[in-house]
Amino acid sequence: MIDQITSRLSLPLVQAAQAQKHVTVNESLARLDGLVNLVLSSLYRNTPPAAVVDGACYAVPPGATDAWAGQAGRIAIGSNGGWVFAESHAGMKAFVTDIGVNAVFDGNIWVEGALTLGGFGSALVARTAEVEVILTAGNSVTTDLYIPNSAMVIGATARVTEAMTGTLTSWRMGTDGALDRFGSGLGTQEGSWARGMLSQPFTYWTPTPIILSATGGEFASGRLRVAAHWLELTTPR
Repeated sequence: MIDQITSRLSLPLVQAAQAQKHVTVNESLARLDGLVNLVLSSLYRNTPPAAVVDGACYAVPPGATDAWAGQAGRIAIGSNGGWVFAESHAGMKAFVTDIGVNAVFDGNIWVEGALTLGGFGSALVARTAEVEVILTAGNSVTTDLYIPNSAMVIGATARVTEAMTGTLTSWRMGTDGALDRFGSGLGTQEGSWARGMLSQPFTYWTPTPIILSATGGEFASGRLRVAAHWLELTTPR
């Protein structure tokens, strides 16, 4: 009955003369504990974890199995060793821990990094990707961090976590054909950083790796963390 649950979050309501009222109250509290300031452990995991953690939430994807079978599009909330399920509503926001982004539910899917949403499924999306780079001997290192096709890059950042050694005096960060696009004359000591904000955003039309190149010599060793920051457009459905 519709009057047995709340209209938005489907929280069970205590009924007149109901026995075991604590069961209903506890289920409502478990749902609230999961849904308030929503944090999703994953958007794409289709098999429930073997050990249920109370309060842990997952977006249930199509094709989910076992205890999540038939619950696609809903939010699975760990409760008392099992699962309760809540509806996802357009405009809901969540932080997704396994990919480190905010997401917004557009009424059909969770859109990662959405800044704006159109009524037909289009979106303006902000993304960040990062890698840890272990430097090897040579003049340059092509990282595993690829800027994706059609990404409008705002900039790239880096932090040296283990001092660079070798004959270099400084280093540059960029891409093929523009090796200093995100910075030059960068420091080599542990804790040195780069904040390569572009004065004009630049769009890449093919997947492109970020390249680190030595200035005044070559790399021998070192370690750093590198991140790229960009915007994407998604089309209407």
